[in-house]
This record gives sequence, structure tokens and C-alpha cells, in this order.
Amino acid sequence: MGRSVYVAAAVALVLTSCSVLCLGAERLGARECEELGFTGLALCSDCNALAEFVKDQELVEDCRKCCTEDSDDSISKLTFSGAIIEVCMRKLVFYPEVVGFLEEDKDDFPYVEARYVYGSPPKLIMLDDKGDQKETIRIDNWKREHIRQFLKEKVKPVKSDS
Repeated sequence: MGRSVYVAAAVALVLTSCSVLCLGAERLGARECEELGFTGLALCSDCNALAEFVKDQELVEDCRKCCTEDSDDSISKLTFSGAIIEVCMRKLVFYPEVVGFLEEDKDDFPYVEARYVYGSPPKLIMLDDKGDQKETIRIDNWKREHIRQFLKEKVKPVKSDS
């Protein structure tokens, strides 16, 4: 009987430790998340969408460390009316995938503007229907096709009445 109590206590301790490590330690702070490029992907459903477009498991896991659970599934359907790709001209040489998108794919997205800002890492600035900034998402490590897919999924321009 005495031994089974110790075994049960050990199992409880392991389960408690695992739940703390698996849940609590996996969350990153705002600064770490921003350094990883997750300034705008706040919802875990966005990480699920990212997983569909980006087949880099480590990147998706980092996203999940920075997200918050969705309170309503309709939030994951959030779309924007436009976007700005902001990047430093001098740093473009370090981001061939972003260059490829800007040179070869951007014309397929008339609602996406390129903005060159000194010192800025590559990022997508997502806009609402009034043209106001709603989210910023770093795209340093994104592939060109991932940028295309993300924009197709998340940017739905508002049709004008004219």
C-alpha cells in the first residue's frame, strides 16, 4: 500500500509538471513574438491558416506560442480591404522572396501597395475598408507563394458603388 501511494504521487507530479511545461512555458512574451515576426497574428486560428500556406512546422509552432485562443470561430474569417508591403530598399537584397513577389506577383494584387521605408524589415500592413492600419505581420522568412496565398485568403477589397 505504501509503495502505491508513492507511485500515485509520482504520476500526479509528472502530469502536473507536464501540463505546466506544455501549456505555460510554451507561451512567449510580446517582444519574443515580435522578434519572430508575429506582431499581427494574434489568434490561434490564424496559425492554423498559416499552417495551410506555410509547410514549415517550426514556424507554425512559433506562431502557436504567440497566439491567443479564438473566442468565436467567425473571427478566423477576418479579412482586410487592402495591404501595404513595407520594406527597406537597402535590405531588399536579403529578401529574394519578397523581391520576387514585388517584381513578378504584385500586379496581380491591385489592392496591395509597396512602400519603401528606410530600415524597415519586410512586413505586411493590413488595412480596413477606410484604409486604416489594423494589423502588422512580419514576412521576413515567407516564401513568395506564401505571400500570394495569404493575400488571397485575407484581403478582400471592398467593391465601390461607382
